[in-house]
Amino acid sequence: MTILQPAAPSVRADSAGRRLVDVLAALGGLVVCAPVLAAVALAVRLDSPGPALFRQTRVGRGTRPFVMYKFRTMVVGAAAAGPAVSGNADPRITRVGAVLRKTKLDELPQLVNVLRGDMTLIGPRAEVTRYVDCYTPEHRQTLEVRPGLTGPGGIWFTVAQAAELDATADPEQVYLQRQLPEKLALDLAYLRHRTLWQDLKILLRTVTVSFRRG
Repeated sequence: MTILQPAAPSVRADSAGRRLVDVLAALGGLVVCAPVLAAVALAVRLDSPGPALFRQTRVGRGTRPFVMYKFRTMVVGAAAAGPAVSGNADPRITRVGAVLRKTKLDELPQLVNVLRGDMTLIGPRAEVTRYVDCYTPEHRQTLEVRPGLTGPGGIWFTVAQAAELDATADPEQVYLQRQLPEKLALDLAYLRHRTLWQDLKILLRTVTVSFRRG
């Protein structure tokens, strides 16, 4: 006799209320952080040749591609010189870039993505196409919602995970086989039960982790 396993709960879809909070928070964040954004952009430009912003195509809700913005933390041409994932000891990382990564300030330009509707404040990490192609059917449930500026999976990627990538000759393989499934499992657990209270705790946790790293 075949025993039917209970179906996994579905993810909680993005709502109009969440979108309203995203717009208000992104607008407020861009206004409040304007001096910081300008200072970081200048520091990036002075530290190494090239633009202040890094643009990369990521996979969004419904597998729709979008251009994600970050402050550049690597030398120009780094994408063609190595894997899309890196630890903290990657020689492509600039001096200012190392500080931005530790404090998560490199993520601030994604407030523009949130305002445009490409992303939400809290959700699964937006990945590049070749990593999304490796998702299992269950993992692809994370593509039913907008990717987030922060989220459980992103917070989980701590110094320990970065060190693991630094210690291997093939960081992309370690990321795909070990780290990515764990991150997606955390994001899925969140998406299936997410609430406003949970979102507030994740935001607080993100700020705490950023200050501790800095």
